[in-house]
Amino acid sequence: VMKKYILGVSVFILAFIVIGIYTGNIHENGATELKPVEIKEYQGNKLSSIEDFRENSIKGPQHIDKKNYRLVIAGLVNNPKEYTYDEIIKRQNYKKVVTLHCVEGWSVNILWEGILVKDLIKEAGADPKAKIIIFHAYDGYSTSFPINYIMENDILMAHKMNGLPLPPERGFPFQLVAESKWGYKWIKWITKFELSDNENYRGYWERRGYSNDGSLNRFFLESY
Repeated sequence: VMKKYILGVSVFILAFIVIGIYTGNIHENGATELKPVEIKEYQGNKLSSIEDFRENSIKGPQHIDKKNYRLVIAGLVNNPKEYTYDEIIKRQNYKKVVTLHCVEGWSVNILWEGILVKDLIKEAGADPKAKIIIFHAYDGYSTSFPINYIMENDILMAHKMNGLPLPPERGFPFQLVAESKWGYKWIKWITKFELSDNENYRGYWERRGYSNDGSLNRFFLESY
C-alpha cells in the first residue's frame, strides 16, 4: 500500500512539473506567473483599451521577431548606430498619458511607456546640417519631423501601452508617440531614424496630400 501511495504521489508531482514546463508558468522559486493585466486608469486619467483602435495600416499588422530586430540610426549623424530590441528597452524608460487623434474621427487615451527619441539621437550625434528626421517602418511606411520637434520635446518611442507590451497590430516592437500630431504621424513598427537636410521630403500620407506638419491645431489636408 505504501509503495502504491508513493508511486501515486510521484506521478502527481511529475505531472505538475511537466504541465508547468509546458505552459511556461512555473518559475524556479515555485511562483506561478499570471497573465499581465491591462491598466485601465493612471494617476486619475481614465484610459482607453488597447482594443479601441481601428486597424488602418497600409499593409496590415506586421509581425517582427525581436531576436532579429535592429533599429538603425543613419544619415547625417557623426556615429551611425544599430541597436537590438533589448539594448533599447534596457535604457531609461519614461511613462506618460497621451491621446492619439485619428483623422478618421476617433481617439484613444493611452498610457505609453518607452524611451526618449532624443536620447538615441544624442548618442548618434546629429550633424549640424540635419534639418529633419525621417522615420521608416518595417512595412515601408515613413513620415518626417523637423529635428527641433524631436530634440526640444519629450517624444517617446513606446514599447508598452497601458502596462502591456505593444501587440503586433499596435506596432511592436516600437511606435512613435507623436504628441500634438495627427495619428498618421504616429508611425508603427519603426526600423530606422534617418537624419536629413531635405526639408522637401514627404512621407507616405504626406505624398498623398496630407499635411507634412501634421499638427492637431491645423486641418490634416494640405489643400484646406
